[in-house]
Amino acid sequence: MTEPLDTGRPHPARVYDVLLGGKDNFAADRAAAAQGLEVNPNAATAPRQNRAFLQRTVRFLAGRGIRQFLDIGTGLPTSPNVHEVAQGADPSSRIVYVDNDQLVLAHARALLTSAPQGRTEYVDGDLRRVDEILAAPALRETLDLDQPVGVLLFAVLHFIEDSDDPYAIVRRIMAAVPSGSYLVLSHITADHDPESWARFAQLMRAQGIPTRVRSHAEVTAFFDGLDLVEPGVVPILRWHPEQDVPFTDAQVALYGGVARKP
Repeated sequence: MTEPLDTGRPHPARVYDVLLGGKDNFAADRAAAAQGLEVNPNAATAPRQNRAFLQRTVRFLAGRGIRQFLDIGTGLPTSPNVHEVAQGADPSSRIVYVDNDQLVLAHARALLTSAPQGRTEYVDGDLRRVDEILAAPALRETLDLDQPVGVLLFAVLHFIEDSDDPYAIVRRIMAAVPSGSYLVLSHITADHDPESWARFAQLMRAQGIPTRVRSHAEVTAFFDGLDLVEPGVVPILRWHPEQDVPFTDAQVALYGGVARKP
């Protein structure tokens, strides 16, 4: 399922790593990131604030008793990772990471470092083939799908084309987890700065990275049938902020939300 490692073509996980200041990337990824920053300098702000949103929401779920997490589209290891946050709240937490990039697979051992009371696993999978992810032995051996799961889709759905029906993908995942599970997602938007983020998305698509910006209504639709946690789907800076940050919604350009499966 992992895509062949093509160092001449940028990959979302590696471009994201560049924007976060990481070193696990290639010239093509750095060139794509540089071009993205040229058309929209705020492209580096969004990933960093997305990581802060990850930490806040995982802590929130841990505070609600969630001890199992399925993180799809995890990207390259960037501390603190989901297992570090979750196991910081309860060392017995279990986490399954999923990605489809060869370099992420090569670094998976960094994601598999777990507190001895808990467990982490890595599944080589593509969100567009969600049934294969859900059937993976590593997932089934790590997570008890009869108990609530925190499903995490951080900054990944905007890489899914409408033709692949991302809404059906999310419904399929949530159908596989029981009542009391949660969905957390973040998604790029052009609502607050249409021109800059449209240029960024167009450039990424030209580089071979499908990028679909979606409106507030389109992002909210991913939560259909679930009970949204207050304050609902909002710019991620406004989701239970823990400190003031010197950025605007237009700079960060990500909607986020958390919802519980009734």
